[in-house]
Amino acid sequence: MSRIARRLAGFNAIALAVSLTVVSLVPSATASTAPPPVTVSADGLPTWQINGVVWSQVVVGNTVYATGSFTKARPPGVPAGGSGEIAASNIFAYDITTGNRVASFNHSLNGQGLVAAVSPDRSRVYVGGDFTTVDGIARNHIAAFSTATGALVTTFAPALSGRVRAIAVTAGTVYVGGSFFTANGVGRTRLSAFSAVTGALLPWAPKADDNNVAAMVMAPDNSRVIVGGSFTTLNGVAASAMGSVDATTGATQVWAANRTIRDGGTKSGITSLTTDGAQVYGSGYAFGTGNFEGSFATDPGTGGIIWVNDCHGDTYDVYPSGQVLYTVSHAHDCRPIGAFPESSPRSINQRHALAFTTYPTGTNTGPDSYGWNYNGVPDSTMLQWYPVLAIGSYTGQSQAAWSVKGNGNYVALGGEFPSVNGVAQQGLVRFATRQIAPNRRGPQYNGSAPSATSSIPGTAQVSWRAQSDQDDATLTYALYRSGTSTPIYTTNQDSNFWTMPAMSHTDLGLSPGATYTYRLKVTDPYGNVLWLPTTNVVTIL
Repeated sequence: MSRIARRLAGFNAIALAVSLTVVSLVPSATASTAPPPVTVSADGLPTWQINGVVWSQVVVGNTVYATGSFTKARPPGVPAGGSGEIAASNIFAYDITTGNRVASFNHSLNGQGLVAAVSPDRSRVYVGGDFTTVDGIARNHIAAFSTATGALVTTFAPALSGRVRAIAVTAGTVYVGGSFFTANGVGRTRLSAFSAVTGALLPWAPKADDNNVAAMVMAPDNSRVIVGGSFTTLNGVAASAMGSVDATTGATQVWAANRTIRDGGTKSGITSLTTDGAQVYGSGYAFGTGNFEGSFATDPGTGGIIWVNDCHGDTYDVYPSGQVLYTVSHAHDCRPIGAFPESSPRSINQRHALAFTTYPTGTNTGPDSYGWNYNGVPDSTMLQWYPVLAIGSYTGQSQAAWSVKGNGNYVALGGEFPSVNGVAQQGLVRFATRQIAPNRRGPQYNGSAPSATSSIPGTAQVSWRAQSDQDDATLTYALYRSGTSTPIYTTNQDSNFWTMPAMSHTDLGLSPGATYTYRLKVTDPYGNVLWLPTTNVVTIL
């Protein structure tokens, strides 16, 4: 049984030993032996499109607010410049249940938007970025919109001197991070806070001493702000790419994860932080500096690591939904967590959207191919969800998705991909839970045809390889002998795109000298069928 298959069956305990220099781990609960959680379907649902890149999204009810760098939006199935295309300057909204544009939300940013966040009461959406006006009205790098009316909030108009990349919100306060050095004309070093009511500058003034701030999230009790980016210190205290500061005083607090995950530096960083109220999840990248790529979960009160998925390929965003964590990345080598290996060329195995359990199931192996060593640190299981996103060209970074969000019933991706599962769909796409999705992504032929031989008198041996499915691990195989209308053999087999086990069946009691062919019908749990090519003609000994 493969390592990933053992994970799907559950683990009784998780070792907490680790070979990194310093590590703080949160004791993990005994892993469940229940079946793995079910992801959304891999069906990419028709959705309005954009002509550039979506950097960030937020979902409020059934409305997705997307911001990025783009000038146009158009209906699904319509090519760029086609019928129904509209102007959409760097911000756009659509209904996640239908994929249709929300026409009542119609605004224009004069520069790209980089982050979107929502207030706790869901009454406002905050957007930050490079822009300095909204609909021609001055808004220096941050703005707020009413979710009830879609209107720009006139009473909230702080002014930042530079880019806003991160926003975290409580009922009364809007915390902001980025690469600015003044806020409302007062000195602030990459971190600031404003009254949510008036937009007035608040005394909160911690410092990210070097490099940018790219991610922020409130601890569930709102006592602290967890900050991520490429900095190496907060308030002069070592905090490699990630740290915690008091939500009132701005004082640096202990955040144990930054003693293990160390992505500070100009060529690495923490790219996202979010919480489901029980854990804080994040993602990171490293290129020349840093020691982590992938996703992780920490204790929101201490930063103690709950699990780390050492999975090479920059990871840009994460979204927890129930027991599933969805990620977007360009993952290409996840061997340390028992998942797919590096391929040559890399594009064969590279994936841009993945799903994992939110709870630990095993431990990393190490060191990995970069020399990073998370051996023994808890990890979680990669789940069977492999939509295919084409690489885009808009940013010149050869990426696909940059943002993932959802509302429990749907998962929404934003980025620069031109197609999903081979169907033209640019920049925005949505996926639905199995109960409401069409569930049309069936078994996929791996190019290996079945064969039949006869080496024992009166028998035929039929051999084939398992196929794979983008969102179902277990497939059913029915073998038909020529001249039969019912299968002579039926079995189930787990597989994925990088592990396709060899399978076979011996057909007994056949007449010597007779000739036969065989066919295999492969079916997923939702009735999608793949017929494999007919075998060669076999003459029975």
